[in-house]
Amino acid sequence: MLHYFVVLSCLYAMSMTMPLPDYYSYSPAVGDGSGTEFTTSQEGRITGVRVYEYSGGNYINGLQLQYDGNWTELIGTKVYGNERTMRLFENEYFVQVSGKYSSYITELMFVTNEGRSFKVGQPSGLSFNLYPTYNGSALRFLSGRQNGFAITSIGAHWAVLYNPST
Repeated sequence: MLHYFVVLSCLYAMSMTMPLPDYYSYSPAVGDGSGTEFTTSQEGRITGVRVYEYSGGNYINGLQLQYDGNWTELIGTKVYGNERTMRLFENEYFVQVSGKYSSYITELMFVTNEGRSFKVGQPSGLSFNLYPTYNGSALRFLSGRQNGFAITSIGAHWAVLYNPST
C-alpha cells in the first residue's frame, strides 16, 4: 500500500512541475503602421465594441472596447465620425476580426462565437482576417497605430478562455 502511495505522490509532484501549454496567440498587425502605438489591453472580459467611421471618407477614425461594462480610452478620434456600437451577450466573445485597409483601416468586421457579426466602414483596399491559433480562444485586446485622425494599423491578441472542466 505504501508503495502505491509513493508512486502516486511522485506522479502528482511531476505533474505539478510540468509547464502549462501556451494558449495565447497574436495576429500580426496589418496596415500602413504610421503614427502612435495603441493598445486596448485591460482586465476583464470584452463586452462590447464601439467604432467611429469618418463621415466624409472611407476610413475608421476611432475605436473603443468595453471590458465588463467599462469603455477603454478612445483610440483615434470621433470628430466627424459616425458611431456604431455592438454589445455582447453573456458567454459571447469575439473569434475573428476582419476588414480592409489601404493607408488607413477602411473597414472592420467583428465576428462572435455565436455567429453574430458587426461591420463598419467601406469595402475598399486589401482584405485581412485576424483569428486565433487555438480553438476556444477569445479576443483579449487590440493593438496597432493611429495618427490622430485615423486608425492606420491593427493587430489582435487572443487567449483561450478559462474552462474549469478542462
